[in-house]
Amino acid sequence: MTVRELLLWGKEELARARCPDPETDAKLLLYYAADADLSWYALHREEPAEESTKERFRSAVARRALREPLQYITGTAPFYGYSMKVTPDVLIPRFDTEILVEEVLRVLEPDMRLLDICTGSGCIPAAIAKEFGELTGGAVLDVSASDISEEALHVARENAERLGVDIHFVKSDLFSEITGTYDVITANPPYIREADISLLDQEVRAFEPRTALSGREDGLYFYRKITAEASDYLRRDGIMFLEIGADQAESVSGMLRDHGFRDIRLVRDLGGRDRVLMAKRKT
Repeated sequence: MTVRELLLWGKEELARARCPDPETDAKLLLYYAADADLSWYALHREEPAEESTKERFRSAVARRALREPLQYITGTAPFYGYSMKVTPDVLIPRFDTEILVEEVLRVLEPDMRLLDICTGSGCIPAAIAKEFGELTGGAVLDVSASDISEEALHVARENAERLGVDIHFVKSDLFSEITGTYDVITANPPYIREADISLLDQEVRAFEPRTALSGREDGLYFYRKITAEASDYLRRDGIMFLEIGADQAESVSGMLRDHGFRDIRLVRDLGGRDRVLMAKRKT
């Protein structure tokens, strides 16, 4: 069987399994199985496929046919132009979350302190730290990140290493183990209503960690706790950035106002959906 024939077989298997984009998935899984890229395929497509590549590809296709997310199979996911490690212990980074990174980078200055809570894969603080260094020619930014899951923190540490950035990680239930104050706090907490999880796509509800999805009964549990406690960890004029669900802006904005935050601003994603709330600590 040639490399081209192997790819065709994979595409047909994924099409039979009704995967949304069998051609793209088959290509990406083949590159993963061969530890190669498009240029390799162009050069070797009519050559016999190596046995190790065939075995690895067939195993990956079988997993994808069961609708396991491609990112968990390959172990990586793109985020803000970087390749992030992912495992089933963390939520797969979403393109829409890049909006939060963009907004944070607009306000950062050298020597600021930033804290990311509910960090998961660590994609947010890692991308911010890397981009800030690139934009400023290596200016220092003090970055910390926390999560309640030790398994998630293990992934986050690896992503910091992958990007070559220095981040201090803390195992913490929101602010429980956090000390000191920060200029910027970021968070993308779980915000799906518990009853809505069963309505999510199979790839999400069956494979991604429920603890990273569920915002409890109304989806707002973590926002209540974060907005109630964040001021104690923000410096004067410090700013908080929260990713939110598409229908949560009004509720979360109300919580921010109730806890003394000001200059609340909503940012929408490229699809026009409410995505990020930013607010300043009351002086």
